[in-house]
Amino acid sequence: MLDRFFRLSENGTTARTELLAGLTTFLTMAYIIVVQPAVLSGQASGIETGMDFKSVMTATCLAAAIATLIMGLYARYPIAQAPGMGENFFFVVTLLPAAAAVIAAGVQSGTIDPGTTSPWQIGLGVIFYSGVLFLLLSLLGVREALLDAVSPSMRDGIAAGIGLFIAFIGLENAGLVVAAPGTLVTMSRQFASPDLVVFFFGLLVTAVLYVLRVRGAIVWGMLAATGLALALHHGLPAACPAIAQSPLVTGSKLETQFAPAEAALCREGLVAMPTLAPTLLKLDFVHSLSRPMIPFILIFLFMVLFDTLGTLIGVTEQAGLIRNNKLPRAKQALVSDAIGTVAGAALGTSTVTSFIESAAGVQQGGRTGLTAVVVAGLFLVAMVLSPLAALVGSYPPITAPALVVVGSLMMRSVAKIDWDNYAEALPSFLILVGIPLSFSIADGLALGFIAYPLVKLLAGQGRDVKWLMIVMAAVLLGYFVFVRA
Repeated sequence: MLDRFFRLSENGTTARTELLAGLTTFLTMAYIIVVQPAVLSGQASGIETGMDFKSVMTATCLAAAIATLIMGLYARYPIAQAPGMGENFFFVVTLLPAAAAVIAAGVQSGTIDPGTTSPWQIGLGVIFYSGVLFLLLSLLGVREALLDAVSPSMRDGIAAGIGLFIAFIGLENAGLVVAAPGTLVTMSRQFASPDLVVFFFGLLVTAVLYVLRVRGAIVWGMLAATGLALALHHGLPAACPAIAQSPLVTGSKLETQFAPAEAALCREGLVAMPTLAPTLLKLDFVHSLSRPMIPFILIFLFMVLFDTLGTLIGVTEQAGLIRNNKLPRAKQALVSDAIGTVAGAALGTSTVTSFIESAAGVQQGGRTGLTAVVVAGLFLVAMVLSPLAALVGSYPPITAPALVVVGSLMMRSVAKIDWDNYAEALPSFLILVGIPLSFSIADGLALGFIAYPLVKLLAGQGRDVKWLMIVMAAVLLGYFVFVRA
């Protein structure tokens, strides 16, 4: 039955491979289960938002499961979905203060009664309406047409750019690449840090097993890193400065709450009852449509549109699922995250998007929607086993080696860019470097999408440019100048 529905044999895969790929993808993105509620509740920034941590965690797992299940059963692609990083911080840091200003102005003018709404409720309304617009664009075929308008070289540039982005995130999560005032980033000098020991050990195990063609190399690498992290956490003295500053020991950083997560696991056990009541259907439909909120609806629409478009192209290109420069069942794939965003806002979480960590599962052999179905099931399990899920996702150096390995393998797409035609090469290169350097798939794509029709038209190659790319370039330029600013 699985073989017939998901066409496993046709795609050169097996149920066992798909299950392993789903587990790989889930483990690499499990951090969102912890980080998302920490961001939206304000624990990450120290800003009290009023959103309940446990409720947001449940909403995150449910929204991810719904969107990913639709992707697996309807579109039948090995791509996982969940609330996106970047969008969640924008929600807290930028959208909520603007919503608070709307409430303050309304209270002062007498149009809003005090206590009848809150900034996060207006924020969820903004997410809901951006999701509805996103769904309409998907159902009308606009997103599918845009997907088909992207040239083969730009597709390869997107895949390679996402590879660099994934690898960069992995190096940052490991603590190997750190912020620097003069050069933006630099290499860490703390090579004695347990974080880097765990990372390099996991990277070595993963790379060697991958070279030896051992099935599940990425999962085995993460398990090995987890074992070493537990051993170091319990066996290291905290006297050495390099050890004392490690989040493995202190749990001092948002993304690395290993010690508190282990303590919670020991205290609460494996099972914790989920709760959803504090955020379920609490969005404000009325005030989220006020004039000051309209630009935010457009901003979230832009962010999720191009994040999803880039991830979909990059992951399916890596998996070899593009046929005749087109993606079969593109509309079905694009509908899933739109429904996930609408459902997520109703449940109590921010914008749902396709996760680039899906590339880890694809590299593990995932080729069909069964991989996504497995991920969806694991999100539902994680909703109940949240203490265990929190431990797995609480220490990024465990999953960082998988991201670096996958990123390196995705760089193969660079060779397929038409470097002999500079009108194709330059926009592709702008995307390739723009995605990691802007730390945004959406912004990186925008650079290439604006440059492509301009360069092609001025170079006398206008016949290669589809009209939708010209329209999109003009819209993006207007967006950056008049809306984004």
